[in-house]
Order: sequence, then structure tokens, then C-alpha cells
Amino acid sequence: MISYRLRLLLRHLAALLLLAMPGAFSLAQVSSESQLKAAFLVNFRKYDEWPASNSTTANICLFGRDTLGASLAGYEGRSVGGRELRVHRITGPDQAAQCQILFIPDTEEARFGVVLRWVENQPTLTVSDAEVFTRVGGAIALVRAEGRLQFDINIDVLNRAGLKPHSQMMRLARQVIGSPK
Repeated sequence: MISYRLRLLLRHLAALLLLAMPGAFSLAQVSSESQLKAAFLVNFRKYDEWPASNSTTANICLFGRDTLGASLAGYEGRSVGGRELRVHRITGPDQAAQCQILFIPDTEEARFGVVLRWVENQPTLTVSDAEVFTRVGGAIALVRAEGRLQFDINIDVLNRAGLKPHSQMMRLARQVIGSPK
């Protein structure tokens, strides 16, 4: 029979081994970063003013490799800005018309131009986690800076889409590109 102290020591060693394994800690970071990005998307829906619409839903669309679907699942069905939140995965331009927010992950950087053209004449907030996104025609880039997740805004893109960010959102941005109307 193993003594209590020996069992405790073995548990501590097992915990240390798990922490020392290369993927163990980074997997926890990825999960929490995904949850944080999902929260940003939901809050962007609250802090932007969309043109009048008869829609009863707020649609967040995910294009490409799904990095946020699991993290957004907990928000689905909740009321955001008076509308029921729905999450959709899209693969083509015919599906983009339903999107109020379109998230394009950094892994799709080669297709940014094509996907942004799908929504260029729509009131769609485009968001990516690629730092270059606001410089290539996207509205908001989620960026890791100073050890935390922040965002940059391209106000010219928002204006062209007919979206108006609240002043609080503008103050929270790390960087604002362009000039307000």
C-alpha cells in the first residue's frame, strides 16, 4: 500500500510532467485566446451601429479554417443588441449576404482580397486576427500587443460599409486608421 505522502509526491510529479510537455500549456493558451476573440466579436456587435434592418438576428459568419466556432457556440441564441445571435460558417459569396460580422482568420491571408470583395457593398463588419488586415481593406484587426489582445480599426472601411462605431470603441482601439466622417 502506498503511503499518502508518496501518492501526493507522485501527483505533483505527474502535474509537473504535464506542464513540461510541449503542447499542454500552449493548448490552454489557444483555447483562452479563442474565447477572448469570440468575446471581442460579440462585443463589436454591441458597439457598432448598423443601418436599420428588419432582421431579428445578429449573424456572425466564419470563413475558412474554423478557429472560433467552439468559442462562439456559448453565445449562440443570446440577445446581442436586441437581436438573437447566430453563428454561420460560410464558404462562398452567396452566403455572405447574411453576415453582419465576418471573421476571416489569419490563415486565409492569401484570400483576404477575394473575401472582402464579397461584402464590399454590404453593411458587414470584417474582422481578422491578422495584423495586416486593416491595411489591406479589412475593418478590424485583432492584434496581440503588449502581452494582451487589442484591436486596430480602419474607419474608412467602416464608413464605406455604413457602420458607425461608438466613441467608446474608438477610444479602446490600439490604432485608428483613416479619418472619421
